[in-house]
Amino acid sequence: MAKFLVKLQRYFRRRPVRFFTLLALYLAAGSLVFLHSGFSGEPTVPGSQRAPGAAEGPGLPYLGVMQLSRGFKAAVTVPGGTRRHGPWFKSTSKEPAERSKAGDYSSTRSRASRGRSGREKEEDRARYIGCYVDNTRQRTLRGVSFFDYKKMTVFRCQDNCAERGYLYAGLEFGAECYCGHKVQAPNASETECNMVCKGERTNTCGGVNRLSIYRLELAQESARRYGSAIFRGCFHRPDNISIALPVSQVMLNMSVDKCVDFCTEKEYPLSALAGTSCHCGFPTTLFTLHEREDEQLCAQKCAGEEFESCGTAEYLLVYQTQVQDNRCMDRRFLPTRAKQLVALASFPGAGNTWARHLIELATGFYTGSYYFDGSLYNKGFKGERDHWRSGRTICIKTHESGQKEIESFDSAILLIRNPYKALMAEFNRKYGGHIGFASHAHWKGKEWPEFVANYAPWWATHTLDWLRYGKKVLVVHFEDLKRDLFVQLQRMVGLLGIAACEDRLLCVEGQKDGNFKRSGLRKLEYDPYTPEMRKVISGYIRTVDTALKLRNLSGVPDDYYPR
Repeated sequence: MAKFLVKLQRYFRRRPVRFFTLLALYLAAGSLVFLHSGFSGEPTVPGSQRAPGAAEGPGLPYLGVMQLSRGFKAAVTVPGGTRRHGPWFKSTSKEPAERSKAGDYSSTRSRASRGRSGREKEEDRARYIGCYVDNTRQRTLRGVSFFDYKKMTVFRCQDNCAERGYLYAGLEFGAECYCGHKVQAPNASETECNMVCKGERTNTCGGVNRLSIYRLELAQESARRYGSAIFRGCFHRPDNISIALPVSQVMLNMSVDKCVDFCTEKEYPLSALAGTSCHCGFPTTLFTLHEREDEQLCAQKCAGEEFESCGTAEYLLVYQTQVQDNRCMDRRFLPTRAKQLVALASFPGAGNTWARHLIELATGFYTGSYYFDGSLYNKGFKGERDHWRSGRTICIKTHESGQKEIESFDSAILLIRNPYKALMAEFNRKYGGHIGFASHAHWKGKEWPEFVANYAPWWATHTLDWLRYGKKVLVVHFEDLKRDLFVQLQRMVGLLGIAACEDRLLCVEGQKDGNFKRSGLRKLEYDPYTPEMRKVISGYIRTVDTALKLRNLSGVPDDYYPR
């Protein structure tokens, strides 16, 4: 050992070797510090304190002195003040799944009663239809399935199936969720569905080879799916069906699958079932899909499948196939430099990326950005790389809310979203990417309270600043855009100075989601907002509502209240 220490001492006495060794250690330590700072959190840029009246116009309520966090991860300031933002750090978490076929069958009757009381609470989104037999070789519900042997709940299973457009959701063995369009098995005794859910002890989630099945009452029928086809609804037969839906075929053994497959093969995006006739076509001014009828008018059973409805000669049951409607898919840069800069302004998490997608489809021109996001460029937003003043894009995405930045634009579309939804969407984006999710550790940790404290006041001041300093501002509520896309998109395109083609807007309605919608599978099953948070945010909502009404605009949508 002594000899080794002597050799080590002689080694470090050699000056060149000692110098390079210390240099290597220094660089390694510096690299570790740099990596730690890069992933430890998001840098924040506190806003300057405002005197009363600085953030609001005449007659607007004063929000008070606030420090606003407007930093972005990997933000870099380049000469000229233009900010460029790098890729977002994505956090993922995986949960191990283990299966154990050991059930607790005690207190069956009390569990069944608890399950019934829980089902009553679920009636707004689903209706319990009973306990059914299941078979591992031939499933009762033959759609998608997923398991969670730690956190399965009735709500989670229903939400997962509803998100994918299925009509039924079934729970089995306390932890397994199955989806399907029809129930293909006999009933079983209610006492045989006797296993509590792994994620909620107050509800029943089937039993051994037994399913607790719910029929889903979907809030948005347009999201319903039948396999690969999207359910669009029941509609009255158009006046000139041979022109509105140019391809048709009589099918004596009609089923949804057969009609959808036929129209897919003919390369049409719409499949309309009319009893024993199958019609194919595009949404046009002759058949807009805007005036839906009661589904009971289309409830005639299919000749080839007793569990399905196939419409009638007068009322058509319409599905959207997987064929892409290419009438609105062409996009390019403006042929001549734009004379005016139009902002697409929003608070982060208010649906700006989705609105860009809609505008590009409706106008045929790329949108630009005040920032640069490589992931969005890779998803097809080719205007993302252009400088925001290039004049080659139809409008510019921005989250900025200072007077100098706002006055740089000649007009603006101001997109406003319910702050409770916007804050959660931005928090998910910050920690999970554009269509990812924040982990439960982030929601339960210090990150969420700090995020709300910094971003909630910015939600209000963002709108107030644009109302005060914007030269020509068109206010669009995110909720109205979802509810009545055709009309709201017409307003937006009108501000951009583009003549709206109705057939193109109808095409956009069929392609409206794009790749910017989060799956419902990992939605939070609890309210992350504390009473204190809700009290503060409600004050900001009232402030924005007052500011809008003072400018003779409609206030915030009713669903912002109560919270």
